[in-house]
Amino acid sequence: MSWPTADHAIYIPAILLVGAVLGYVLGVRAARAELDKKRRRERE
Repeated sequence: MSWPTADHAIYIPAILLVGAVLGYVLGVRAARAELDKKRRRERE
């Protein structure tokens, strides 16, 4: 059985970090859009 190389110790956490950042950014955008919609409805 072959063991994972040292590259995996860098590659896998880096991909997980990119995914977490991307998810955070998209979540913040969605939350801001939802708040803007709510504010517009309250004004009308």
